[in-house]
Amino acid sequence: MCGRFAFFSPRETVTELFGVDIPLEFHPRYNITPSQPVVAIRADDGGKPSLAMLRWGLIPSWARDPKIGQRLINARAETVHEKPSFRAAFKRRRCVILADGFYEWRKNADGKQPYFIAANDRAPFAMAGLWERWTAQDEPMETCTIITRAASPVMQPLHARMPVILSVQHALQWISPNDRDVSALRQEIAVGAEAQLTYWAVSRDVNNPRNDSADLILDASAPGR
Repeated sequence: MCGRFAFFSPRETVTELFGVDIPLEFHPRYNITPSQPVVAIRADDGGKPSLAMLRWGLIPSWARDPKIGQRLINARAETVHEKPSFRAAFKRRRCVILADGFYEWRKNADGKQPYFIAANDRAPFAMAGLWERWTAQDEPMETCTIITRAASPVMQPLHARMPVILSVQHALQWISPNDRDVSALRQEIAVGAEAQLTYWAVSRDVNNPRNDSADLILDASAPGR
């Protein structure tokens, strides 16, 4: 699964890669947790990529209680097209969530050790997602979920699953509002882009959601740490 991630790339890098502008008021985030706003890209009414701030934890349009979003932070690529909570968004409301890396934990002799997983070239990447608009209260709420897949060989020592990571080209194709064949969409997220990933141990300070600084992604094995 993906339950924590970071996004801190400069605005210029995101614009160059994805063709969207990050708001000036956006601050780098190193410990993004469910229910918080995340930076996403979806298609606007004209079909062009558009940036959106979405709450992490999808609330289906038919839901009566928004607390359901706490259980829907991830959607499995293998079944996302058929699950009642996701199937409508899978057909019509696809997005990508931007990240510079994500966290996973591995058990060892003295507890769970957190790791930070990033691209080999340290570039930001796009995680496949879905979004919904919930209007059961006075203020509409736009929420999202991150699609996960079976872990790649690199990730398997840490966890059985990982986010679906899409190349820039496939990210823009994924969010296209044009009618898409369900089987083709499923194929796109079956393995993702097979991004070249690396990981390293980090401080257990990331376990506390209140901690949110660049120190969280430093290599815990480095001298002086």
